[in-house]
Amino acid sequence: MSDSTVQCWLVEREFGDRDFVTIVYATPDGSRYQQRQRSSTALRTGTAVTAATEIPEADLEPVTDEERRTRYANEVERTAERYDPDDPI
Repeated sequence: MSDSTVQCWLVEREFGDRDFVTIVYATPDGSRYQQRQRSSTALRTGTAVTAATEIPEADLEPVTDEERRTRYANEVERTAERYDPDDPI
């Protein structure tokens, strides 16, 4: 098992019905992603959501839909142009 990580960028944030926020980080080419769910309370009082984060390669899922892959890659580019990796957003 590899310990290597990949810098992934925030591409999606969706507020759900039950006080949960779904956060999606994707690789720069949009081909892999990680989805996380956090309570909105934890987001206000805990660690900030940053523009980018290092994610272990083993924790990334493949993006199988070409349209979503393209959307993620475009969103990574937009986010990376506007923010430094450690910026809270």
